[in-house]
Amino acid sequence: IIDVHKSFGVKKVLNGVNLEIRKGETMVIIGQSGSGKSVLLKLLIGIMKPDRGEINVDGTNITALRGDELLRVTRRFGMLFQAAALFDSMTVAQNVAFGLERYSDLGADGIRARVADSLARVGLSGIEGLMPHELSGGMKKRVGLARAIAYRPEIILYDEPSTGIDPIRADAINELILLLKKEMTVTSVVITHDMVSSYKVADRIAMLYDGRII
Repeated sequence: IIDVHKSFGVKKVLNGVNLEIRKGETMVIIGQSGSGKSVLLKLLIGIMKPDRGEINVDGTNITALRGDELLRVTRRFGMLFQAAALFDSMTVAQNVAFGLERYSDLGADGIRARVADSLARVGLSGIEGLMPHELSGGMKKRVGLARAIAYRPEIILYDEPSTGIDPIRADAINELILLLKKEMTVTSVVITHDMVSSYKVADRIAMLYDGRII
C-alpha cells in the first residue's frame, strides 16, 4: 500500500497510507471507530478506488485495473464482512456456494463437497439447510467465514471479526483465524479495535490514526 489517499466530499479519511503486508503473515490494523479501517479493506479488495496512491498485490497495481482484469486478482481474496452479510432469503449452503456457482468451474457435486468442507473447517458441519435467521451471531460470522474460504483464497480480509458477539464466541473466531492460517497458509489482514484479539492473532500490528499508519 503506497501513499494511498481517500476522501468523501470534504472529509479526508486516508491521508497517505503506507504499509507492506508480507506473504503468509497475519497483519492486524487497529484504530478508532471512523478512522478509515474498513475503507482501507474495501480499497484492498477493489470495491473502492483510492483518490491517489497504489495498492500492489504481488507486483500488480490493482488500482489501475478494471473489469475482468481486476476480478482475476481480487478472486485471490476472501472477505469476512463485519455483519457477516449473509443473504437472508438463502440457506446456509446457498450463501456459502454463492461465489462458487458464479465464478468457479466446479459442478454441482463439486460445489456441494466444497460447501460441506468449508463449513466443517469452521466447525459447522450439517447446517447446510438452515436459514440465517436460525443462526446465532457467532454462527453467522462462521458461515460468513466459510463463504470467504470456499474459493480457497490466498488472502483473507477480516472486518471487525469479533464485533457484536460475546467473548467466548469471539475467542472461537480468533482460534479459527489461527487455524486457517496454519491449515491453508493464507495471508490475513484483520481490522479490529479489540486488543485481546489483536495480540492473539497478529504477527504484526499497525495503527491507523489521522489517516496514516503511525
